[in-house]
Amino acid sequence: MRESSFIKRNLQRWKKIQQEPTEDPDEMAERFTGLLDDLAYAKTFYGHSKVTHYINGLAGGIFQRIYRNHQGERNRLGNFVAYKLPLLIRRHHRLFLFTFCYFLLFCIIGAFSAANDETFVRGVLGDGYVNMTEQNIEKGDPFGVYKNQNSWSMWLLIAYNNIQVSLLCFVMGIAFSAGTLWILFRNGIMLGSFQYFFFSKGLGWSSVLVIWIHGTLEISSIIIAGTAGMIMGNSLLFPGTHTRKESLKRGAMEGLRVIVALVPVFIVAAFLESFITRHTDMPVALSISILALSLAFIIWYFVIYPIRVQRKGFRLTAEGKLIKPPSP
Repeated sequence: MRESSFIKRNLQRWKKIQQEPTEDPDEMAERFTGLLDDLAYAKTFYGHSKVTHYINGLAGGIFQRIYRNHQGERNRLGNFVAYKLPLLIRRHHRLFLFTFCYFLLFCIIGAFSAANDETFVRGVLGDGYVNMTEQNIEKGDPFGVYKNQNSWSMWLLIAYNNIQVSLLCFVMGIAFSAGTLWILFRNGIMLGSFQYFFFSKGLGWSSVLVIWIHGTLEISSIIIAGTAGMIMGNSLLFPGTHTRKESLKRGAMEGLRVIVALVPVFIVAAFLESFITRHTDMPVALSISILALSLAFIIWYFVIYPIRVQRKGFRLTAEGKLIKPPSP
């Protein structure tokens, strides 16, 4: 075959490879294989031609992208934290907002109910807890409950309990999201009545400075765990073009990735509750700083950062594969 005919036959395909780079592994492999065939032919019949160098350059560019992606897979944890999880969160941002508003609504309802029914707090929190707290208030140590146990055993117990609650919140999503919504409803009512109880005793600001040192991460994580359960539940309700089984499989995997990412957050929240919250007489500035840092982390990583990652051109396929933007 003449060199001109060889070029004419393949030029459009080569231009597409050059002008429209892809990060899809299957397409990259197909392009790379085709270019290797072209390169072998060109070297055989036009060894010193410019077209041989041109094809070699195209193949080399794809090889570098394949190698870069291979190197990225070696750092799976880093890619998961820096790109995959934020993109997954971004995909479900509206659902995160819904879960937050749903939880907040029942917090308000819980506080309103406690304000209009004196027996409501005892019905929700239990007589034992209310009586103990009232005794601590009389002693001048309203948050003494955080000082009763050994810090290390308390840390392990609270971390285990929080992780258990988050897993339950996720797993209950299998009931078409209804189970997750029920758990969020219960926790929202409890939090609202719990917080009102301290405000009714004139300890509202003090309770915020003490309890929300750990509560900021803890409550945020429960809401996020609820979103994970909703992701799984909604995959059953709205399977789209997939079968319900395939949709459930995808929803469960996405929700589970969110839950796994929350484990370190729960551990840190438990550490704060066990070792820091017990120091109820700490300076106000320090308490506000810890609270603000916790809130800033939640807003940054779960709201702002996912948007930034998406705007930089990173994408997540339906199968959960990371697609990085082409190198400039």
